[in-house]
Amino acid sequence: MSKTIFISTSIPYVNAAPHIGHALEFVQADAVARFRRLRGDAVFFLTGTDDNALKNVTAAEEAKVPVKKWVDAHAGRFEELGKRLGISNDDFICTASDERHASGAQKLWSACLASRDPAQPDRPSDIYKKNYKGLYCLGCEEFKQQAELKNGECVEHPGKKLELVEEENYFFRLSRYQKELEELIVSDKLRIVPESRKNETLAFIRGGLMDFSISRSRERAKDWGIPVPGDDSQMMYVWFDALSNYINALGYAKESANFERYWRNGDERLHVIGKGINRFHTIYWPAMLLSARVTLPTCVFIHGYVTVNGEKMSKTTGNVVDPETFIKIYGTDAVRYYLLREIPPFEDGDFSEQKFVTAYNAGLANGLGNFAARVLTLGAKMGDLAHRLTNGDIEDGVKEAVAVARVATNDYTSRFRFSDAMNAIWNLIAFGDKYVNDHKPWEKKDDVKTIVNAVTILDNIAALLQPFLPATAARITACIAWSADGSARITRGEVLFPRK
Repeated sequence: MSKTIFISTSIPYVNAAPHIGHALEFVQADAVARFRRLRGDAVFFLTGTDDNALKNVTAAEEAKVPVKKWVDAHAGRFEELGKRLGISNDDFICTASDERHASGAQKLWSACLASRDPAQPDRPSDIYKKNYKGLYCLGCEEFKQQAELKNGECVEHPGKKLELVEEENYFFRLSRYQKELEELIVSDKLRIVPESRKNETLAFIRGGLMDFSISRSRERAKDWGIPVPGDDSQMMYVWFDALSNYINALGYAKESANFERYWRNGDERLHVIGKGINRFHTIYWPAMLLSARVTLPTCVFIHGYVTVNGEKMSKTTGNVVDPETFIKIYGTDAVRYYLLREIPPFEDGDFSEQKFVTAYNAGLANGLGNFAARVLTLGAKMGDLAHRLTNGDIEDGVKEAVAVARVATNDYTSRFRFSDAMNAIWNLIAFGDKYVNDHKPWEKKDDVKTIVNAVTILDNIAALLQPFLPATAARITACIAWSADGSARITRGEVLFPRK
C-alpha cells in the first residue's frame, strides 16, 4: 500500500555561498524522494534556507550590504543549486521572507508557553525567563558548556573565538523531557540512522539534559529575526525559529491540508541532516514538539561531512569546493554520481578534483556510458527488433541478474545505503558487459535475441538509476522504444559521458 512521507533537508545558513557538502545533502534527500515516488508513495519534499541567524547578519555587515539584500541573494543561490542538481523538491522555504514561517514559529512558541499537563494543572510552563551568562559559538549559533569544548574551543569551529554573553533570555525546559526522549529513541519510535548517531544522542541525553536559551535580546540579534510573542524586546533564538520551518512550510500556522496529510496524519516524517546538527534535530526539536503537542518526526538520517583532500572545508584555508564548477564541466549527474557512490552515507567522505575525474572516467565514461553506447549501437544497426517476445527470449541468467540488482538496490536505498545501491547497479552493468562480450553478437548475422537481452539489461539499469541519475536514466530510456507486440526501435543517442 502507498504511504505518505514528508522528507526534508536541513536549512543551511546563508552567510556564504553553497558548497559541495550542501550538494551532498540535497542529492541524498532527493534520491530518497524519487525512490519513494517510484514506489507509489505520496511525497512532500522540502528544502530551504535559514535566514535569521546572527552569522548571516555578521556576513552582511562585513560585506557592507543590507541584511535583507544579502539574505535574499544568498538564499537564491541555494535554490538555484537545487535546480542545477535536479532536486525534485516540492517547496523551498526562506525563513526571513515567508509569512508561513513567521506565523508558524510564533504559534509553536505560544503552544510551548501554554503547555500544561492536565494531570498537573499547577506545573510551570515549559518557557521561562532568567539571567544567563555563557560562552556563545557564532558558528553553531549555540551556547557551549565547558565539557563540550576542546582546548577552550568549539569542536565544530576550532580557531574561532567564543563570545562571552550575559543577558536575560527565555529558556525552554528541556530537562523535563529527558526520560520521554530516551524512551522514544531507544524504542525507535524516533529512529536515528545510523546506529552510531543514535548511541551518540542517547549518551548525551543520559548525561543529563539542561534547559536551553531560546531567545536573544533584540539588541544582540541586531533587530533581525522573529520577535518573541508578547515581548518585543526579545527575538527568537535562531534554532527555535529554524527548526519549525519543517511544519511551517506545510501550513502549521493555519493547520492546512498539507500539514494534516503529511505531518499530523502522515505515515513517515524524515529529516536528512549532517552530523554537526544531530542534537538539535534529535533532542531539541522533538522536545519542542512534545511540549507543543505536535506529532514527532519518525526518522532522522544523519550523514557525515565532505572533506577536501583529507581536510575539513574552511573559508580560512580556502579549500571550499563550489559544486557549480563541476556541474558546468562534467554535468549534473556526474556530480550526483560522485556524491552518492563515492561518499559513504554515514561517515565522512573525501573529495578532490583528481578523485572526481578518476571516478567519472571509471564509473561513467568507461562503465555506464561505454555499456550504453555498445548496446544502443548494436540495437540501432538492427533497425526494428521486430518479433513478438516470449519468456524464452529473455535468458534465465539475465532475468536473475536483473532481479538480484533490483532487490539489492531497493533494499539498500530504503536503508539510506546509497553507495551500496549504486554498487548493485554497477554490478549489473558489469554483468551486461560480460554478456555482450561472451555472446559477440557482431559476429553473428541478425542475432536479435542477444541484442534484445542486452537491451533488456540496459533498460533495467536505466529504471534502477532513476532515483540517483534521473537525467541519464531518461536519456537511456528515450533511446529504447518498445512496442506493444514486444518489438523495439533503438536509437544511438548522444554520448552519455565523454571521457575527460
